[in-house]
Amino acid sequence: MKVATWNVNSLTARWPRVREWIERHDPDIVLIQETKQNDDKFPFAALRTMGYEAAHYGQGQWNGVAILSRVGVSDVQRGLDGDDEARFIGATCEGLRVYSCYVPNGRALDDPHYAYKLRWFESLRTLLASRDRDQYVIVGGDFNVARSDLDVYDPAAFVGATHVSSPERQALEALLATDLVDLGRSLHADEPCYTWWDYRNGSFHRGWGLRIDYLLSDRATASRVSAVYVDRDARKGEKPSDHAPVVAELT
Repeated sequence: MKVATWNVNSLTARWPRVREWIERHDPDIVLIQETKQNDDKFPFAALRTMGYEAAHYGQGQWNGVAILSRVGVSDVQRGLDGDDEARFIGATCEGLRVYSCYVPNGRALDDPHYAYKLRWFESLRTLLASRDRDQYVIVGGDFNVARSDLDVYDPAAFVGATHVSSPERQALEALLATDLVDLGRSLHADEPCYTWWDYRNGSFHRGWGLRIDYLLSDRATASRVSAVYVDRDARKGEKPSDHAPVVAELT
């Protein structure tokens, strides 16, 4: 089985690239963030012709999350308790419970959006802590947090900024403390494995990246993972998303 997560930064703008990527890589499950679409614009019909069922939680030009699966979609859950933005969707796909998450950016440490971000993390932690521990689970998405300084191209450039603050990193660690494994880091202990590069200043070509997109899983599922990688090629070319897909292959 192959599971991927990808913040596409507008499925309207990126659909040809997303379709081509799916056809080329043949994933079983794709967790999508920032569709920036309502359901009436989401490509349900095109995905069906490609062999995928889809569940979508949209919000027009903002946010939007989806799950694409060719192994079934059931028990769909849209949104976290207390949140009215389209940032979270869950479903069961052939016995695997998957969640697609688009964590709030935070904007600045003194911005109300930062407090919202921490509350959102706590809502997600509460949900994960209460899950059935016998259920196989993968939690993926854009978490808007670099877990450690290894995940930042230049830690000095982010002092006093979001994405690297202690409360944010603690919130991400609290998710992992619900007995989840950071799949990328578990297989690549010493590699940056950046997943996001700013559009400005030639950041991608300079290697100025952050690792803020993750696939997390329960330990039994983690034991089946044979490979995890960032598809940097998807960040190249014309009009790419500023994020690259993160892919896990399971035996």
